[in-house]
Formats: sequence, structure tokens, C-alpha cells
Amino acid sequence: MNIRRLALLATPFALLVIVLGAFVRLSDAGLGCPDWPGCYGRIDVPQSAEQIEKANAAFPDRPVDVAKAWIEMIHRYAAAALGLLILAIGAVAWRRRGERDALLVPSLALVALVLFQGLLGMWTVTWQLKPVVVMAHLLGGFGTLALLWWLILRRSPSASGWAAGASGTLYRWTLVGLAVVVVQVALGGWTSANYAALACPDFPACQRQWWPEMDFAEAFVMWRGLGVNYEYGVLDNAARTAIHMTHRLGAVAVLLSVGWLSLRALRFAADSRVRVAGAAVGGLMLVQMGLGVANVWFYLPISTAVGHNACAAMLILALVTLGHGLRRARK
Repeated sequence: MNIRRLALLATPFALLVIVLGAFVRLSDAGLGCPDWPGCYGRIDVPQSAEQIEKANAAFPDRPVDVAKAWIEMIHRYAAAALGLLILAIGAVAWRRRGERDALLVPSLALVALVLFQGLLGMWTVTWQLKPVVVMAHLLGGFGTLALLWWLILRRSPSASGWAAGASGTLYRWTLVGLAVVVVQVALGGWTSANYAALACPDFPACQRQWWPEMDFAEAFVMWRGLGVNYEYGVLDNAARTAIHMTHRLGAVAVLLSVGWLSLRALRFAADSRVRVAGAAVGGLMLVQMGLGVANVWFYLPISTAVGHNACAAMLILALVTLGHGLRRARK
């Protein structure tokens, strides 16, 4: 099987892992299994009375919650399947390393990234939901998805031939938009990991104020040492409010940069593919903004919050598509 077919198989798994990861966080199941890679020392979840009693004896500080444990393990199973597919991509690229455009470097980079993702998944559990690890794990998932999609685009029959025109300027705008979205994803992960999504329960104001009391110094401490249980958060309201408001300001930056990029792409007459990609970028950005507002207005329903993560992933894929096409056109 070639790299493109493997990537086509792996990409839905990468998106599924992102969605399941969001569901794990939002259902407070991140420590549903207190050990790693198994669950209470098993490859599945303890279910019989005898198994649960034995698990509770082994982990007295973390009694079995069967539902949360299954949520966590299903996420791990999906991540393991994704990892195997990516290892297969690396193996195929290595076997064909002597061929022209074998995609060896990006394929091996993908393997390294998914191995590091495994470490982050382990540390997420063993370091008890440490926010910087949770955020890095989220970014690694988005990076894995983007790299897989880029491999698909590289092997696509329509990868070349995009009209050049003014693509140099538009390409730079695409890189800016992608960078801003990645930063916003990181802020979203930090918001979720610190349980700050509902620090502002109203919109567009926050706590009925335009600039409430906030503690930015405490809000963005990345490392607080080991041995701290971060489940349900450790920050006070002022720090969580600072995180939430920073994420809102990031949304404004996305609206301005990605909105401008979309408008520029829609006016690009030289190639309809640029206009289609620009419309996708703009449309997904607007949906993402709407989901963000809905999270606040409806008090963070899981379906909306998971959709917020999935839409962010699709927005990144649309930006990668636009950037890849414009980059090819510049050659």
C-alpha cells in the first residue's frame, strides 16, 4: 500500500482521536483510568464486581467509574490504531527512501510526532492532567492531522497547477492565518485544561463587565511542579477569567486575520480552487465563532464543545489546503 492510501486511512482516525480527546476532557474522564497504557492494570475496563473490587484495592484513591474508564480507553484504542497506521507510513517511506519525492522527511517527522504524542498521553495521566501537557497533547493531535493531510495533498493528482497570479502575497497571508489559528487552538487547550471555559458565563460581556477582575500572572504559569492533581483545576476565579478573556481576544485576532485572508481568496480570479478554499476557510471560521459563543450562552453542552474542537480541526485542514496549493503555484 502506498503512502497516500495509508494517509487516507489514517486521517479520519486522527480527526476521530481529536474529537474523542475533546469528549474525554469535557466528560471529566481524563483520569478515568489512573494508569497507562492499561486501565487498572487491564487492557480493557474492570466490569464484574470481582474485577472492580480488585481495581479499587489497587487504586484506593481512584475508585472505578466504568463509564469514564470506557471513554478513556476508547480514546486510547483509537490513538493506538492511528499510531499503527502512521508507523506503516514511516515504514513505506523508509523502504522507498531512494526514490524521487519519497516523502521520507515528513513521514519520519510524523512517526516522531505520534511517538511523542504517546508520551504526552502517558504524562497526561501520570502527571494528573497537568495543563501544559494537556495543551501540548491537543496541539500534537492537530499537528498529526495537518501532516497527514499535507501528505495526501502532496500525493494528490491535482496537487500542482494552481494559478500563480498574486499567490505570493496570498500565500504569506495564509501562513499568518494558520499561525494565528494554531495559537488560538493552544489557548483553547489551555482554557479547557484549566477549567476556564465558563469563567465568563455571559457574552459579549464577562461577568456583566467589559473588563472584569483578572490575574494574568497566575493564569499563565506553565509549570507548577509534579504531584499536583489538576482535575477540576487549581486556579482561582480571577486567573480563570484571565485565561477565558485571552481566548476571546484570540478569537478577535482569528476573525481579523482569517476573515481578511478569506476575502482576499474570494476575490482571486485566476483560479476557482483558490476561491473555493477561501470560502471554506471563511465559512468554517464563522461556524467556529458561532460554536464558541454557543458554548458560553448554553453553558458548555458537550455536543457543542466537541463540535468546537472538530471545527477547529477542519479549519486548519482548509488553511493547509489553501497554503499547499498556493505554495505549489509559487514554484
